[in-house]
Amino acid sequence: MDEAGLRRAVEDGLALKKRFFDASAPLILDAGRRIAGSLTKGGRLLAFGNGGSAADAQHFAAELQGRFQRERAALSALAVTTDPSVITALANDYGFEHVFRRQVEAHGRAGDVAFGISTSGRSQNVILALRTARELGLVTIGLTGRGGGAMRELVDVLIDVPHESTQRIQEVHGMVVHLLCEIVEDAVTG
Repeated sequence: MDEAGLRRAVEDGLALKKRFFDASAPLILDAGRRIAGSLTKGGRLLAFGNGGSAADAQHFAAELQGRFQRERAALSALAVTTDPSVITALANDYGFEHVFRRQVEAHGRAGDVAFGISTSGRSQNVILALRTARELGLVTIGLTGRGGGAMRELVDVLIDVPHESTQRIQEVHGMVVHLLCEIVEDAVTG
């Protein structure tokens, strides 16, 4: 990449963020309020995804358990991507497509929130977890790109970044996670 390529990448990312947040602000607010509503009633957030999306799930859970911008009570949030013993046991016994579904089944209760992240919307383990969450009565939220894929039909709120580039989608996902943290924190601290 040369300097011109770098500038094009930055301009593409900035333009995407502008388009996305202009169009998606109501969806982000809706998702944040649903998460806050569950957490303030004693519910839990279960977040999951693969690769960079797993890192986003872990980041989200960490900010809610700890603090984002201000001191407050810890919130119940789990990234079901973090325990290698559980993931490898479930993958070995059931197949990798079931590693999140089984954990949602184990930890999710009606009224909790299942937060699935997939840049393509086609990650089979995320799809199966969201399907299980819906069957169990959890609120389902999807953070995705490329139109949402199969996730589109399985979530109460779909936050879709309309782009084909995984890295550009993930850049926006990071900002969405921070905005959701801020919305939740504002709601729970009054």
